[in-house]
Amino acid sequence: MKEIERIKALSDAFGPSGFEDDVAKLVKQELKEFEHVKEDKMRNVTCVVNPKGKGPRVMLDAHLDEVGLIVQAIKPNGTMNFLTLGRIMPANLPSSSFKIRNKKGKDVEAVIAAKPPHFSSAKEKDALPQIENMVLDCGSVSQEMTEKDFHIGIASPAVPNVTCTYDEEKRLFFGKAFDCRIGVAAEIETLKRLKNKKLPCVLQASFASQEEVGDRGVYCNYKELQPDVMICFEGCPADDTFQEAHMVQAAMYKGPMLRHFDVSMITHPRFQKFALDVARKKKIPVQESVRSGGGTNAGRIHLEGVPCIVIGIPVRYIHSSNCYCTLDDYDAAVNLAVELVQALDAKTVDGFQFYN
Repeated sequence: MKEIERIKALSDAFGPSGFEDDVAKLVKQELKEFEHVKEDKMRNVTCVVNPKGKGPRVMLDAHLDEVGLIVQAIKPNGTMNFLTLGRIMPANLPSSSFKIRNKKGKDVEAVIAAKPPHFSSAKEKDALPQIENMVLDCGSVSQEMTEKDFHIGIASPAVPNVTCTYDEEKRLFFGKAFDCRIGVAAEIETLKRLKNKKLPCVLQASFASQEEVGDRGVYCNYKELQPDVMICFEGCPADDTFQEAHMVQAAMYKGPMLRHFDVSMITHPRFQKFALDVARKKKIPVQESVRSGGGTNAGRIHLEGVPCIVIGIPVRYIHSSNCYCTLDDYDAAVNLAVELVQALDAKTVDGFQFYN
């Protein structure tokens, strides 16, 4: 199935914030059937499906980047100090395997050193790990070896060293970077399904860089496309292994999450109601959430007066190396987006200005 291979390829692609080249290239390959595809100098990709169409400008969005690391300095013993690209819990890092993209464009396997208990003091055993005390180790024994033999230097980026797999029976993916590569895959498939449809709107696509470090790339795409409304795809944090039953709002196998609130945005209530009504009418499973944390590209664009909603595909353990998501939730997200775009005519979008 083409979609499964696409999701796996996107998950495997190297693309931490600021280094999205491989992902942007892959997205452009997937969009080669469309004429109006652009890539800017920040590695943002945009596409207009029906530029001669009429009606409101509807922008779909997903971000290309994943959380990762960047080399800060190389120590005399060849190990490397690093900083994170995006938010990663320090406790998730020790003993994790990473791929460092070296100065020759090759990937070098490395591990975040985990100090054996034999050498750890009682204080160290009880302490929470801190990133400033961690190092990346590529097997080098000196600074010179790291630089000259491994060709790694300051600002070399790294991503988790994980290969995506798919369990056909359970329709379950295991891999990295589903925040937001599963959203990227859903956006691509939505565009393909709508390509030859007669639409009541101008359908635009945004694939944005540097979301994990401050929603940066999406603003460039906003300026390029000037949308009237925005549908933001996300790989959202699944909470079904952490929360009490009554608090679970993003469980796997129960459909995408439509987020009412997070720390970056109060979702546009009329647009949100419209999306929920369409989902119920079309019998598409969805979940609703109110989040005490998190944020999306929609949080940046709604500040421009653009009504936005978020279609979040539940992903277990985002912002870590090993994640799960399901084809069922992906399918439901695509189905909902397809239905919404076909229903967003001028009258509907104009109605978002008023309470019904």
